[in-house]
Amino acid sequence: MNAPAPHPPLSGGKLALGTLALSLATFMNVLDTTIANVSIPAISGDLGVSSSQGTWVITSFAVANAIAVPLTGWLTQRFGQVRLFITSVLLFVLASLLCGLAPNLEMLIAFRVLQGAVAGPMIPLSQALLLSSYPPAKSGMALAMWSMTTMVAPVIGPILGGWLSDNVSWPWIFYINVPFGLLAAWATWRIYQDRDSPTRQLPIDKIGLVLLVLWVGALQIMLDKGKELDWFNSGEIVALGLVALVSFVLFLVWELTEAHPVVDLSLFTRRNFVTGTLTLSVAYSLFFGGILIIPLWLQTQMGYTATLAGLTAAPVGILALLLSPVIGKLLPRLDARAIASVSFVVLATVSFMRAGFTTGADNFTVMLPQIVLGAGMATLFLPLTAILLSGLHPSRIPAASGLSNFCRITAGAFGASIATTVWEDRTTLHHAQLVEQITPFHPAATQARDGLMGAGLSPEQSLATLDRLVTGQAGVLAANEYFWLSGFLFLTLLALVWLLQVWGLLLLELVLPTLAVAVAQWGCRLLPGLWWRPVGSCPAVV
Repeated sequence: MNAPAPHPPLSGGKLALGTLALSLATFMNVLDTTIANVSIPAISGDLGVSSSQGTWVITSFAVANAIAVPLTGWLTQRFGQVRLFITSVLLFVLASLLCGLAPNLEMLIAFRVLQGAVAGPMIPLSQALLLSSYPPAKSGMALAMWSMTTMVAPVIGPILGGWLSDNVSWPWIFYINVPFGLLAAWATWRIYQDRDSPTRQLPIDKIGLVLLVLWVGALQIMLDKGKELDWFNSGEIVALGLVALVSFVLFLVWELTEAHPVVDLSLFTRRNFVTGTLTLSVAYSLFFGGILIIPLWLQTQMGYTATLAGLTAAPVGILALLLSPVIGKLLPRLDARAIASVSFVVLATVSFMRAGFTTGADNFTVMLPQIVLGAGMATLFLPLTAILLSGLHPSRIPAASGLSNFCRITAGAFGASIATTVWEDRTTLHHAQLVEQITPFHPAATQARDGLMGAGLSPEQSLATLDRLVTGQAGVLAANEYFWLSGFLFLTLLALVWLLQVWGLLLLELVLPTLAVAVAQWGCRLLPGLWWRPVGSCPAVV
């Protein structure tokens, strides 16, 4: 069946209002992924639960969102882009209101699950609708407008969340979504009500949906709770890992042979999609790990408050906002890989700057890499998003955007878990190594202890002070190691983005099809009952 003709681009006031409405909805969505992070102590205290229990406010949203994002393509075909987007926004507003009114932790978690689930289609669809609003020659500018909100919102989230929790009350981190969401939904309907995509009544892929929920949910919970439960030393983490692995394999087997899959895996047969998605996911995991370690280090080792740590990170949005429109104009005239290469050089430079931090680093020293990082963000998301969406019919953009965003989000979760685990483990190691030097026979240690005792501290207080100094030094050494490694990995991506374009054709035409056939046939023969189809022949790969 031929794909429907795309709608003509918008112009004038309609284009401006449509861009504003879609950007506002995206901003609200991305903001909610980080705004609750600094409010967990306030939420936990008010609801009478521990901080570890309170972290489920974040985990529940992340799990539901991760499951819903890759469903965007299938949902769009059933309900239409505009109808699905507006419904998602309105349900997001309702869920936000319910979160603020929640009387206990159980109800709050339930409403956060709802909020995360309905938020899933919003980002991919905002991307698709915005691209349909601009002529193809200005697609770079459309992506620039969209990316500005996705880059700034995570920075503003912790600052706004901390301020609302300290000066108003924590429910307002959710109530703030209500007026902006209603405005975005109304404006979107006014502009796009006559531009909905065609729908078709596809059968519900129940098996694929159940398997998707199982493996994504288990994986996300494992990544969120792994550090807290000491990873695979915990039986719970081992069980979650096994559920995620088995469910993922079964999911691949089922979706590769299903006539109407819930996730369109055929997108991975497109070289540009694979190149853009893989490179963006790896880069985002490194980027996300870095922006997570910095505030942790500032608050736990450098004595920064949550608000001050947020303000120190805020300058990242300056160059991102200024450069995004410029990159959007240049994108149609330049090779997107060249722009992405600039990003990797900038991100590597930022990592090496951070690798030089010491315990005596002042606020400007910490803020300077954040300012430079904004240039890396502006040149990262735009070109790689343009690469992975290039050559696709508008009707396939929601599915492609949803699947690529899912890969990016999952990679970010991996990056966050790996970064924090590596940092804490290396901090513990360096602390043990440094403590070994504090003996009565070490001149520097003896001198420092005597100086503290001379200032009026007791022997016990002197040792405690030395331990805090050692902990701070261990933390900065561990952070330096992580950023040295990140810098070299960003430079590796510089080569990867070019090599994938060369080797990708071989990979997609020979390796992946063969692998897909092998996985599907193996699964059919090993687990014939899984298919719920007549026994006797294995289904052909779709």
